[in-house]
Amino acid sequence: MKILIAEDDEISKKMLQTILIREGHAVVAVEDGVKALEAIQKSIPDMLITDWMMPKLDGLELCRRVRASHLPTYVYIILLTALTEKEKITEGLNAGADDYVTKPYDRTELLARVRSGERLLQLERSLRQKNAELTEALVQVKQLKGLLPICMYCKKIRKDENYW
Repeated sequence: MKILIAEDDEISKKMLQTILIREGHAVVAVEDGVKALEAIQKSIPDMLITDWMMPKLDGLELCRRVRASHLPTYVYIILLTALTEKEKITEGLNAGADDYVTKPYDRTELLARVRSGERLLQLERSLRQKNAELTEALVQVKQLKGLLPICMYCKKIRKDENYW
């Protein structure tokens, strides 16, 4: 999975990177929300893990902009925050975050939330693929309907002599 980390604290960023790389993920890390948006424009990640409080563009506004950009694929967003008040967590989720982890985070909890997001992304990809298959099947059915004149009531096929 491609994961983008937006974290201004260098130590936290390196720790996150190390944990996620050890789990087999491809990780890119940037130090603020502006650079995260630039990275997303270059290559859309599967997941974005962002700190709430960062210079230039905070995590909350980053969530809003990612959701407003209507990317071709869904980006699962985990918000890292030291804020634990329910109102703040609700504000983060309403801004577009899919999940949150409070700082200081527990490694096992963080990885469990990443795996949870990975499952959701797999379901989303599967759904997108099934929708494409259904759309293709519908196109083929419409072509066949045009080739075979079928009575919509009795389901009989009309012959060339206009007999059913």
